[in-house]
Formats: sequence, C-alpha cells, structure tokens
Amino acid sequence: MIEIAPLICRKSASWLCWLAVAGASVATHLCAAAAPAASLDSDTLRISDGSRFVPQDFYPEFSWETTPRYFMFGDMNRLLTPEQVRYIAEQTNFLCIEKSHGMKPLGAAELGAKHEAAAFKEVNPRMKVLFYFNAAYAWPYTSYNKLFTKEGFEENPRLKEVLVTDSKTGELANRYGAYCYDVLNPFMRRWWVETVANAVEETGCDGVFIDQMHGNVDFRKDKKDEINDAMAEMMSALKEKLGSEKILLANNAYSDSTSEIYAVSDAVMFENYARVKSSKESLLSEWEDMLRIAKDGKVSVFRLGVEGTWRGNMQPNMPALSKEKLEFAHACYLIGAQPYSYFMYSWGWKVATGALVDYPELRRPIGPPQGAYSRNTPDGWEFTREFEHASVWVNTETREAKITWHHAK
Repeated sequence: MIEIAPLICRKSASWLCWLAVAGASVATHLCAAAAPAASLDSDTLRISDGSRFVPQDFYPEFSWETTPRYFMFGDMNRLLTPEQVRYIAEQTNFLCIEKSHGMKPLGAAELGAKHEAAAFKEVNPRMKVLFYFNAAYAWPYTSYNKLFTKEGFEENPRLKEVLVTDSKTGELANRYGAYCYDVLNPFMRRWWVETVANAVEETGCDGVFIDQMHGNVDFRKDKKDEINDAMAEMMSALKEKLGSEKILLANNAYSDSTSEIYAVSDAVMFENYARVKSSKESLLSEWEDMLRIAKDGKVSVFRLGVEGTWRGNMQPNMPALSKEKLEFAHACYLIGAQPYSYFMYSWGWKVATGALVDYPELRRPIGPPQGAYSRNTPDGWEFTREFEHASVWVNTETREAKITWHHAK
C-alpha cells in the first residue's frame, strides 16, 4: 500500500482519511428510499417489440405526455438563478450537474452540485439529480481531487503514483488539461469508489453520471484486457457501494467492449459527440441498442449534438442554429425511443449551450408510440414511426426529417 492517503486527507474532505490506514472501515452509506414512481399505464410502458418495460422504483418518473428530456450542464463561474431552476424543472425531472459547476463561487464543484440538487428538489421533490465524476481524468474541480495539479505534486509528489505515465515522454499523461487515473492501481480503484459514493451522499444526489470508462487504454494498449477487467471491477464495486436505490449512469457503455460495465449500470448514454457517431449506420445500430436496453429494464439517454457544431467546429449563430437543426435530431430520437428513453439536445455541456433555450416542439404533446419504426425499403435509409399525436419521418442519409403534429397546440 502506498502512503499517499495522509497527503490527500490534509486538504480534502475529512472522510477521505480512511485511506491513511489500509483496510480501515468506512461508515455505511445511508440513503433515503426514493419515492416510488407514479403508476404507469400499459401504453406508457410498452416496448416496441410488444413486451413491457419493468422500471425500478428509484428511476425518474417517465411520461410520453411530451418528449421525455434529460439535461446535463455546468458552469464553473456561477450558479443557476431561482428562475433558471424553475425553467429547467418545467422541462425535465432527470438531470446531471456537470463536472465543474459552481466551483468558483462555492470553492468546490461538489458544493455546486449540492446547491443545485437542493434547489431543484425544492421545486420538484421527485427530481432525480446526478452527480458527475470521471473514471479516466482527474479533473481538479472538486475537493476530492484538487491536489492532482502541478502545484499539488510539488507538495505531495507521491500522488503521481496513482496516475498514468506516458511511456513516450516519461511524463504524467495529460488529456484535455487533466491528469489520468491509473485504473490498474488497486489503491486508486478503492479510493475512487469511496470518493464517488461519498460524493453522491454528501451532495444529496440520486446517483452519478460516470464519464470516460476507457481506462486510458491508449497509453497502454498492450494491457487492454487487464484494463477492461479493472474498469469492470471498479464499476461493479461502485454500484455495490452506491446501493440499490441510487442511479449509476454509464456514458457510452452499450458496446460489446463495455458489456461488464453495462451489466452493473442502471442507465447508459449515447453521447454522439462526433459526426461519425451519428452516421446513418451508427444511428440504426443505436436504435437497436435502445430496444435492447429497454428490454433489459435500463434507462437510456439519446444525446445528439446540434448538426454542424461537432468538436472544433462551433458556429457563432447560436441558439438560432440549434432551433433550425432540432427537427432532425428530434426525429432521430423518436424513431428509436422506448419507455425510459430520454432525449438530450445541446451544442455543448455548459448552461449556456442549450439548457436554457426554449424549444416549443419539445413541449408539444407527443403521446406513446403506436408501434415500432418502419424502414421504407430493406436497404434504404428512410424511416417512419407513428406516435399518438405525431408522425415521424427521417432520412438518415440525406439528414432530412419531418415531424407532423396531429393535434398542434
């Protein structure tokens, strides 16, 4: 066991001091039982293959009254105003507070998450709020990992032992301005699990959104199998530590390579962060995955960025462009949507990149789907689907779409 725990404890939350002694016991995670979901009729819970979705009591309440939406946002420089909290709460009952939110006004991002979770639950006690934590990058926004900086290493050099070293440079690996966790280090895995579980408890959140579950394999491709096993072990331990009534949402954990992580997760996101991720072939595959996820009784989040604003290609005419491009993204979601499938639409992850934009179409009555989607020709890329109050058509090759509303309001 490496002796870095006391170094962390001196400047982090006091509960981390359990790490100072190997094998020290930790107080049992306490959580109030989530309010049971409202009774749902058979149309609401009918999956497109005719089977019935079986939700868990701790899931958010789901409805087809309007397009079911998930929100995820953050801003390190500010907190939401009461008016903004109420506005977002009118659009959704399921959201995540992003990684750096409220850091500057409150001093640490977990305090930002705690503040906003309380604010949203005051408006809607049944709101499900997720805390954000990264499985690969040691973002120094929370008190839990604020020492993973150059300044922190000068005072506590042994902190480097739980991070990945780039074999090409001999220096600590760095991605997007953050150092990289070494998932092969068992001490790091135990610390990480305790950190995340206690953060969920301390912030009053209903679960956690876990990002970047690749284990930084790009730096050690020869250890891919070991890294996959370590990530699966870490995520399984996290779910056990969180308990049966907290949501574990795993980003992009729906492929064969993440099957063990998927197995212990309650929800997954289709992030679609790049144009290649929303190709016609990828969208078709994701619709089938959404069906599989629903049949497994799990929640899915279908997030599609605004067309033309992929990484490195941000456009200046926002939010007007996002409104112009909404119909295609909305239609792509609706073609594959199942019970407990949620739609997220944004051109980034900040409060200012979509969370406060009014999209009237997403507030229109949609009603339950009337069956599965249809593919117009066996090898074609035109798809249609009927909902109680809308007909959906999309061509994923030409990237055109049309949603016809039967009862416009």
